[in-house]
Amino acid sequence: MKNHLGLVSTVAGVCVIAAAVAVAQQQLRVPDTSPGVEHAEALSFTFRNVAKTVLPAVVSIETRSKAVQINQPGGRSPFEDEFFKRFFGDNKIPEEMFRQRQMPQQRGSGSGFIIDSSGIILTNAHVVEGAERVVVKMEDGRELTATDWEADSRSDVAIVRVDAGEPLPSMALGNSDDMEIGDWVLALGNPFDIGTTVTSGIISAKQRNTGINERESYLQTDAAINPGNSGGPLVNLRGEVVGINTAISTRSGGYDGVGFAIPINNARWVADQLIADGSVKRAYLGVRLQEMNPRLRDQFGVPNGHGTLVADVVEGAPASAAGMEPGDVILNFAGQDVRNSTHLQGIVEQLTVGETYPMTVLRQGSETTLNVTVEEMPGDFTAAMRRSAQPDNEPEGSPAFNELGLEIASLGSPEAEKFSVDSSVQGVLITSVEPGSPAAQARLRAGDVIERVGDIAVTTLEEYEAAAAEQSLAQGIVLLVRRGDGSLFVVVGAE
Repeated sequence: MKNHLGLVSTVAGVCVIAAAVAVAQQQLRVPDTSPGVEHAEALSFTFRNVAKTVLPAVVSIETRSKAVQINQPGGRSPFEDEFFKRFFGDNKIPEEMFRQRQMPQQRGSGSGFIIDSSGIILTNAHVVEGAERVVVKMEDGRELTATDWEADSRSDVAIVRVDAGEPLPSMALGNSDDMEIGDWVLALGNPFDIGTTVTSGIISAKQRNTGINERESYLQTDAAINPGNSGGPLVNLRGEVVGINTAISTRSGGYDGVGFAIPINNARWVADQLIADGSVKRAYLGVRLQEMNPRLRDQFGVPNGHGTLVADVVEGAPASAAGMEPGDVILNFAGQDVRNSTHLQGIVEQLTVGETYPMTVLRQGSETTLNVTVEEMPGDFTAAMRRSAQPDNEPEGSPAFNELGLEIASLGSPEAEKFSVDSSVQGVLITSVEPGSPAAQARLRAGDVIERVGDIAVTTLEEYEAAAAEQSLAQGIVLLVRRGDGSLFVVVGAE
């Protein structure tokens, strides 16, 4: 009986093995000669080859900031003052009971890449700004303390120098202007400080402006970028750097598929100056620019993708000296057709300070040429151009709204005192906006000053009414409005 059972068991085992072999023989497999496999493996090989080539020049950056002394009398917190009053009453608390206190050293991390074998590294300004000590970690395990670093906060570009005592592997810089939407890219860096990482994606968009930095024209990519990737390279399939990974748009705090990189062509111009001089010199015009929505473009007769609107001209700036006026649409500068305000900024800032350049503007429907001698941008120019806080106090009483849905008063009226309008401003004051009116739909607000109606400057209620009478609400009325310390054009009506 035992032998019989054993025999059955053995036979069963053989059957199981035979069945497994049969299943294995029936498993599906894509032929090695399939075109799809060959193409995919070719792309995989390219990714592998690019990563292997450039990784030695990708670095992790660790920063340490200074310890900060807590700026409180006696080095105490308000809580401690209250606590010890219970024991000392209102008598003076002995200062010797307290030690000098400091916030501990802060550490940060980011990424970078070597662009010169002498030890010059390119990264983001926000990675190294405020650092007391910068340590560069190489892919081969070496740690090098930076000898110095320079940063340009306007563009968020920085360079870091290290002395390795020998030539270091460096990366080739490509041409970011050649990148097109859909092109494959790899993002490299040290996300979450876990170590150098490679992710893949495509160029999702170009010339993105997010409001993160003063100078922007980002490449957008869906290659995974996370905290710690800042300063790392975005490379094309030739292993050339086309961007500096800089920022992400996220709701979770991590990768959501929308990352931004500074185009290397923009970063290279900044880096060259930082390397040579330790600072960046920019030419400037001295104008406030306004992007034109379809309604403004229709009113000014400018097609989409062309020109940028001058909302205000800074007194004493190069634009003012050249005779530029609010309402001019800049079409061409220094021989280059202007697409938008960001494009114009990029053209102007890289021009030679002190040189004169021709500029074509559209003024009241006619093109005219102005000659502008550009000057170096003052260090405080950006801060001076920021708009002041807006007044939100509405006057009391029942307003009398006009056809646009506005209540208007002269700047010399008692109502104007409530809005703290600068005495140098000329125009008429909006004291109230009727909800749901054409003015409200145009987002006008109390405290705005109307400086111009169409092409006519207005300084009194009579001038405003006369100018407004010549305009058609059905066709749209263009108003030049001062808000805070800036100006903008607004189209009212013509829905």
